[in-house]
Amino acid sequence: MLEAIIALVVATTFLLGSPGPVPLALAAVGAVFGFRAGVPFLIGILVGLAVAISLGSAGLAVLFETVPSSRIVVQTIGALYICYIAFKIATAPILTANDAKNESIPSFRDGLILNLLNPKAYAAFLALFSQFLLPFSSSFMKTTATAVVAFVVAIIVDTIWLALGSAFRPVFESPKLARPVRVTFGVLMVIAVAAVFLTGFHRPDLS
Repeated sequence: MLEAIIALVVATTFLLGSPGPVPLALAAVGAVFGFRAGVPFLIGILVGLAVAISLGSAGLAVLFETVPSSRIVVQTIGALYICYIAFKIATAPILTANDAKNESIPSFRDGLILNLLNPKAYAAFLALFSQFLLPFSSSFMKTTATAVVAFVVAIIVDTIWLALGSAFRPVFESPKLARPVRVTFGVLMVIAVAAVFLTGFHRPDLS
């Protein structure tokens, strides 16, 4: 169980915490407006993320119960998606905190809409639920426990991006520093996926 939790935490951290639209938006808000002013935006992002988690976990629970053999298909798709995201992160153009700057402070509504209309949020949790389900006895407990752990990790990493936005800003504005960080995140994400297949934490069935 401990190994499965560690694998889930690591994968969630790299998938949600890696430099991308939402983390960079949080960092920008923290750098430009400060932590306190950015809290409503952060809460909106997390509420939108909770919706993505709920829909993703519920959808997979039903699918795996009705068609048990579908798990290996979804697992493979999830692995390919994570590898794709890792490639995008490693090769994406360097953005600065100013790219997310608006004339007014981003609100709760802005954060909520950002994740509700972000298909990558739903795909990311479909990938996590297909790859890193915790080994409980029932499907409900597997998906619920996995969702709770992933959401707690999301709260932590998103809060860190907001709180340390000012400190990270010079890193992401410098191509010489930003590229190695992005590549490192991408490589670690692929390693996390490979570890799941090699160690066999998860079985094709949910019984």
